[in-house]
Amino acid sequence: MTADDSFGRLDDDDYPAYTMGRAAEMLGTTKGFLRALGEARLITPLRSAGGHRRYSRYQLRIAARARELVDQGTPIEAACRIVILEDQLEEAQRINTEHRRTAESANPTAAA
Repeated sequence: MTADDSFGRLDDDDYPAYTMGRAAEMLGTTKGFLRALGEARLITPLRSAGGHRRYSRYQLRIAARARELVDQGTPIEAACRIVILEDQLEEAQRINTEHRRTAESANPTAAA
């Protein structure tokens, strides 16, 4: 079951997520930093049934990478773009690896 539906809602029982305050604490940053990441469209907080912002582990990983870049002096907008591109590259590499494995298993003589 997915954590959020097309409306960006979150069922607390279905997916581990953290409140904005807890997420900021875990990242060693402020709520303002998380809001800035949202404004830069890097992460969009999920919403609990009560309407509270929640952040998934995946979103915290993305936010932590952005935080590293910002701490190194990268402007927040640029850091967000870098993180998005890194994430897309990682996904493309995963898909490529899966495709190669599928192709090799379908044609074992080509792998030799």
